[in-house]
Amino acid sequence: MAVTGDETETGSSGDFVIWTLSKSTSSLPQGGAGDGAHASMQPVEEASQKRQLRLMKNRQAAKECRKKKKEYVKCLENRVAVLENQNKTLIEELRVLKDVYRVKTE
Repeated sequence: MAVTGDETETGSSGDFVIWTLSKSTSSLPQGGAGDGAHASMQPVEEASQKRQLRLMKNRQAAKECRKKKKEYVKCLENRVAVLENQNKTLIEELRVLKDVYRVKTE
């Protein structure tokens, strides 16, 4: 088989080029060159699959991270509310005790 000058881009982004092969008189087996072309495409497909898997795992991890962050913020908001109520109660108790102390000193 011989390589011609014709080339075509494939894929949406045009990442790789496939050369068109024309048949010449050769003693190569029928599937010999086809297997080589398929083998050269396999790493590209494998890399693409690995990338897709990595992106999918990353999306899942990011989703889980956002969920944990929301839970953490909610817990902090609840804690703030509890502490604000406790602070108001203590301020009121202090005011009452000051009033009692003033009455006794008079």
